[in-house]
Amino acid sequence: MIIDFHTHIFPSQIEEKRDEYIKRDPCFKELYSNPKAKLPSAEDLINSMDEDGIDVSVALNVGWSDHDLGVETNDYIIDAVARYPKRIVGFCAIQPLADDKAIAELERCAKGGLKGIGELRPDTQGYDMGDAQFMTPIAEIAQKYDMIVLPHSSEPVGHIYDGKGDITPKMLYRFISNFPGLKIVCAHWGGGLPFYALMPEVKKALANTYFDTAASPYLYKNDIFATVGQVAGDNKILFGSDFPLIKQRRIVKDVQSLNLPDQTKKAILGENARALLKL
Repeated sequence: MIIDFHTHIFPSQIEEKRDEYIKRDPCFKELYSNPKAKLPSAEDLINSMDEDGIDVSVALNVGWSDHDLGVETNDYIIDAVARYPKRIVGFCAIQPLADDKAIAELERCAKGGLKGIGELRPDTQGYDMGDAQFMTPIAEIAQKYDMIVLPHSSEPVGHIYDGKGDITPKMLYRFISNFPGLKIVCAHWGGGLPFYALMPEVKKALANTYFDTAASPYLYKNDIFATVGQVAGDNKILFGSDFPLIKQRRIVKDVQSLNLPDQTKKAILGENARALLKL
């Protein structure tokens, strides 16, 4: 089974009224101001999966600053999961600054069949993810419903690109350390966080933390698969494409070309995700 842990889908009205959404939300503006940036539907994702041999995809939302936009797009993801229950696993967006409304929305999404929260974008949404007191209500609801939390992640060094942001290993590590029982998937290789698993206390803290490979060809050489596997564990790596930014087949082919045991490739491409998602 091949599971893509990092894809995005959008309702048709966002494509049709892109300029309005750009004006309303800074995260969306940063990511989708370019008219060439694709805003695929659930059907577009399913077509890609069929074409590229993907069995299941995790459809993420984005880090909306406007609570109402999160609700609107969560509705679409809930509907997509209902229409494609064996193909799409949904994650919801929340704006933690919305306080009680954010908690209510998270519970609604959990009861609506969504399995996680993400991508969280504290840099553009305007809060400190490392603030334990502030994040505790979100973490408690996530643990109550066995939901996974997926924050965007970014490298503190290297080239600048659209959407890179400022969610670095330091911030991620504070969040992870505050909630050791929470299941966390750090997008984009955690901005390099798994490299610090060479430190015993960091490796211990990462017991329930995983790393997806979204946009990997834009960030690292393929050596990263073996390196992270050696340092943090092969069981911590989840194939993610960042569709539609990258075609799903591209990273699948990269993994299949690696000089790694077949069992390790299968784990990265789907078995790790299947265990985490309890599919």
